[in-house]
Amino acid sequence: MRGLVLRTLLCLLSCLAAVAATAPAATARSAPEPRAQEWVAAWAASPVRGSDLPGTDSCPAGEGVDDATVRDAVFISSGGSEVRIRLSNVYGNAPLRIGHATVAVRSAGAAAVPGTMRELRFGGNAAAVIPAGEYRYSDPVELRVEALSTLLISAHLPETTGALTNHPFANQTNYLAQGDTAADPAGSGYGTMPCWVVADAVDVRPSPRVEGTVVAFGDSITDTAATTYDANQRWPDHLARRLNARSGATLSVVNAGLGGNRLLAERPGQPYYGIAGVDRFAGDVLSQSGVRSVIVLEGINDIGYNATADEVIAGYERLIELAHDRGVTVLGGTITPFKGSSVWTQQREDTRQRVNEWIRNSGRFDAVIDFAAATADPDAPLRLRPSYDGGDGLHPGDAGTAAMADAVDLDELLSVSAGAGPPR
Repeated sequence: MRGLVLRTLLCLLSCLAAVAATAPAATARSAPEPRAQEWVAAWAASPVRGSDLPGTDSCPAGEGVDDATVRDAVFISSGGSEVRIRLSNVYGNAPLRIGHATVAVRSAGAAAVPGTMRELRFGGNAAAVIPAGEYRYSDPVELRVEALSTLLISAHLPETTGALTNHPFANQTNYLAQGDTAADPAGSGYGTMPCWVVADAVDVRPSPRVEGTVVAFGDSITDTAATTYDANQRWPDHLARRLNARSGATLSVVNAGLGGNRLLAERPGQPYYGIAGVDRFAGDVLSQSGVRSVIVLEGINDIGYNATADEVIAGYERLIELAHDRGVTVLGGTITPFKGSSVWTQQREDTRQRVNEWIRNSGRFDAVIDFAAATADPDAPLRLRPSYDGGDGLHPGDAGTAAMADAVDLDELLSVSAGAGPPR
């Protein structure tokens, strides 16, 4: 199994300007000063435009709500002494009024641990108006939270909202109630919904050993794969557990996966799959607090739409350029096997092989994670290992996502992330 393979290009100061002008190559960066007291993102969800998702009528994002409270349950990768919440109206068509909002530590279901409910303020006010196309951070609130715990973020929306910015594939039970129940710790009046609505990031002030944030960027294989509902078994969740278990320096992990997403283009008539990866990368990755590095695992849906290897590679080049311009390092993940799925053809397999060869050998990424080797069946390497297959030949199940996280060399991840520098 191949782990992370660090690739850095050392250059003299006299040629730095020439390198920057000609290519977004992986370059060595001097280690920055410690950022222990800065915010790091501990949870995130990539937002999309509100729309009706086929097969479900229980997510309110398409039609919106009127005088209702949404309560999102979110699994955080890092703990801290303070938190702040980001509420999003990035894809809204009109200003979004927040009447009242809270954050709490979850005990079970929609119920909060007694004594942990905190009122959120926005510039000192309980209410806020978020303009269309924007997001808003709450003021910091003192609340000690533990890594790998679940928070409840509640927002009362007192007016008719229209379509709501949301993340449709939460793989997590979330909650909805009529009226203002944001401060209700019992959560007894809530029904359920399958999506995250309005909230799209949680930041914490971490312990000194947390050196920043690594973002996992991808499609459904990163977003949820075929993992157990309400169990936090995504590969970034497993990676967060591994990082928390290590001694010494570590990183916070957030998930910027989006089911059905394509790297190169939006899927026509399917807004719930999001805009193209190259277009959402800045907002979903580079806007995260404390971001030091990003793991890119995207392209299988483009291959499924018959994109060429050169087109997918050009998309990766664009992501690398965007990240390096912001001083963020990029780790490339090889595309996992999918023979046996409904979208496999030999032509698409040939494209995957060409793309993976480039990821492994081009030297364009700061490091490589060989997810393909980690999940392949040793006896039939074009397929997922049977024990890793979530059932459709494409999406890994719980054991498969754990194997993906195990493929990450933590020491190298920390080293690559420490090489992140200031925006250029």
